[in-house]
Amino acid sequence: MALGVSAAPAVAVREQRQDPADDAAISIRMLDIPASRVQDPRAQVYIVDHLNPGTTIHRRVEVQNTSGETQKIDFYSGAASVENNAFAVPEGRTGNELSGWIRLKTATLELDPGERRPVEVEIAVPRKASKGERYAAIWAQVTSSKERTGNVTQIHRVGIRVYLDVGPGGEPPTDFRIDGLAAEPGTGEFPVVTATITNTGQRALDMTGTLSLHKAAVQAGPFKVTNGVTILPGQSGQVRVEVDQSLPAGTWEVRAKFASGTVERTATGTIVLPVTAPMAVTPTTGPNWLVYAVGGLAALVLVILGGWYVVRRQRTRLA
Repeated sequence: MALGVSAAPAVAVREQRQDPADDAAISIRMLDIPASRVQDPRAQVYIVDHLNPGTTIHRRVEVQNTSGETQKIDFYSGAASVENNAFAVPEGRTGNELSGWIRLKTATLELDPGERRPVEVEIAVPRKASKGERYAAIWAQVTSSKERTGNVTQIHRVGIRVYLDVGPGGEPPTDFRIDGLAAEPGTGEFPVVTATITNTGQRALDMTGTLSLHKAAVQAGPFKVTNGVTILPGQSGQVRVEVDQSLPAGTWEVRAKFASGTVERTATGTIVLPVTAPMAVTPTTGPNWLVYAVGGLAALVLVILGGWYVVRRQRTRLA
């Protein structure tokens, strides 16, 4: 499978159990992206793939020592699941079926301050693997020595999520719908706009998105989704967008655009500010002014072309 290269740094899963004053710090990011997923934002930070049973793939991740001292880093894979609309990982090195298919070519590295190195990852799907999507995480971990911390062991680990769908044939579709927008009071005068998202596809969703508001000549946003939501097929979840800007009172047009990977959906409506109690955002019905403008322009062009054609035919007959 052809691979591309990602230059965007990312820490996709993070667990930190240490004193904030401790300078042990590492980061991890994807290096390899399948050519077929170069345009997929999720593939920039996670391992997302669909494989037939019996298939083996190879990826590379890059780990960097961002602390001021040499660090000994351990690498391993662990279990993960999606629970209560969140990507969940257990403590320690608990495994599952998918983590058992993952092999990291490097178990331990020592990195000097600022040094970075690639680590090869192999995922081998057994020939008799059952159909379905599975979840895991690839971890880079630093464990402090007891000489420095007494009887307390401090752990700092960062990781990358793995979403692997297994089954014959092509990849199952990813899709979702927006089941409505609502608003509620937020911090101080700032409202929070929420959206209920239903996963109508066959793969887990990681929701991102933006919200923009418009009133006469005033525009606000875009404001980004502020909570990470992972939604399993057939389930629904709520995304939240905090409007952290003071806005004049009155009726505002709302445009919300949500995405998971390359799949995007948009919802529009109106909201009355300030929001003093939970309320539904009134959905926009029918075409907006832009649709009418474009349609009118197209009709005008057709009339002009039709008149030109009639005049030309008459001139041709007279020639």
